[in-house]
Amino acid sequence: MDKLRKIFTMDSLIVPLVAILLGLLVGAVVMLIGGYNPLVAYGALIKRVVGNPYDFGETIRQITPLIFTGLAVAFAFRSGMFNIGADGQVLIGMTTATAVSLSFAGLPSAILVPLAVIAGGIAGGLWAAIAGYLKAKRGINEVITTIMLNWTALYLSNYVIRNFFLLKGQNRSEDIEASASMTFLFGIFNNARLHWGTVIALLAAVFFFVYLWKTKQGYEMRSVGLNPNAAEYAGMNVGRNVVKAMFISGVFAGLAGTFEVLGVFHYQSVYAASPGYGFDGIAVALLGMNHPFGVVLGAILYGVLTYGSAGMSFAAKVPPELIKIVLGSIIFFIAAQGIVRLVLKPFFLKRKKEKVL
Repeated sequence: MDKLRKIFTMDSLIVPLVAILLGLLVGAVVMLIGGYNPLVAYGALIKRVVGNPYDFGETIRQITPLIFTGLAVAFAFRSGMFNIGADGQVLIGMTTATAVSLSFAGLPSAILVPLAVIAGGIAGGLWAAIAGYLKAKRGINEVITTIMLNWTALYLSNYVIRNFFLLKGQNRSEDIEASASMTFLFGIFNNARLHWGTVIALLAAVFFFVYLWKTKQGYEMRSVGLNPNAAEYAGMNVGRNVVKAMFISGVFAGLAGTFEVLGVFHYQSVYAASPGYGFDGIAVALLGMNHPFGVVLGAILYGVLTYGSAGMSFAAKVPPELIKIVLGSIIFFIAAQGIVRLVLKPFFLKRKKEKVL
């Protein structure tokens, strides 16, 4: 019984893995109903991801911002808050990195690129800290403020690009020449847009884990998230921890935007609507059950399925939108873990009886 309870803990691997399998099964059933062959479709998806070095590199590139935004959402949640504004923080980080890169274009790349990265991360953090401050000082729900700040960030970013850095005749900024130094392994992956942001994203996940579970400050943040009244009674500064947690969460999201503009596009577009990185991050955080290393795995799954869905469309003629059904099903089964446990329970009970016999 103790072994069964250990297997079914929240942090175990078996429940998420079965949730993924059930999600893929639901997707297969939907394909069969629509008249498509799920084996051909999933085969095409895998081939799209690992079929050649370029697509494999582009898949890694697709995963990178998902790690950052997933960490942003998960960090806030572990601290007792819901950061729905990662999308806005991505845009602010993106715009700040663009502004710094183009304003100081004469500096050497070795100085300018780190400066732009640091500025983009801090800008995203400060943008998120606005919502943290309003919650700490005025008691305003962070869900409302972060959603509103998403729209503010969109229009502010567009205003800055249009009025200060717009490339004449185009709906985007001027090219950021120094950002070319962000790419690496260019030849190995056939010019795939791999960049150093991937390495930073993995280091950010390690920082998340060490800071939140191995330091006094992280213990305070988790305590505030679990029970702010008890934390305040114990002498912890609840308001300061709220603002700090939102700032760190925003830094992760700001870095996602920073590396997208420096490492992938080398310019910033004027967006007609939100780019959606932050909302994908919510799904990734749910897939990873708000654990930093779970977020990395969730981002890999989400990125593989998203990038590979194009292969399903070309080779198997399956609508790429169907992958959203698969992702939604996986998230559903992870959220509704009781269903997964119900599916697994007979197998483990049977094994237990066999051992008794």
